Amino acid sequence: METWHLNTIEVRETEAFADKLGGLLKPGDLVTLSGDLGAGKTTFTKALAKALGVTKNVNSPTFTIMKEYRGYVPFYHMDAYRLEDSFEDLGLDEYFEGEGVTIVEWPEMIEEQLPTERLALFISYEGETARQIRLEATGERYEAIVKELKQG
Repeated sequence: METWHLNTIEVRETEAFADKLGGLLKPGDLVTLSGDLGAGKTTFTKALAKALGVTKNVNSPTFTIMKEYRGYVPFYHMDAYRLEDSFEDLGLDEYFEGEGVTIVEWPEMIEEQLPTERLALFISYEGETARQIRLEATGERYEAIVKELKQG
C-alpha cells in the first residue's frame, strides 16, 4: 500500500490537486472519498469532475445515491451515506469495472461491496479553508498514481 498526505491552505489548492489527479485517472478507476460533513468532499468532487471534462454542475447525489455525468469519460458520483447497513447487492460492480471513473463518498457504508484495489482519499478539516488530504493506494495501478502525484 502506498500512502501520502498533503496539506492545502486554500480551496483553489484543493481544486488544483483534484485537477492533477483527474489528469491521471482512466476508465475503470475507483476513488473513494471520506471525511466529516463539511470537510470538502463535494468541492473536491466538483473539481475532479471538471478535470475529467464534465461541464454540468456537479452536486451531491445524497438522495439519488448516484449521478452520472459525461465528460472525456463517463464520471460516476456515488454518495453511500444513506446505504448504511444495506446488505443487498446493488449492482455497483458494473460501475467499478465500467467505462468511466467512479468516485464514492462515504465508502465505509458499503465497504463490503467495494473492490480491494482503489485509491482512498481522506479529507480532514484543518481550518476555514485549510484541509489535509491523505491518500491510500491499494493495487499497482493506484500505487503508481500516488507515486506520480508525490513527484509533483
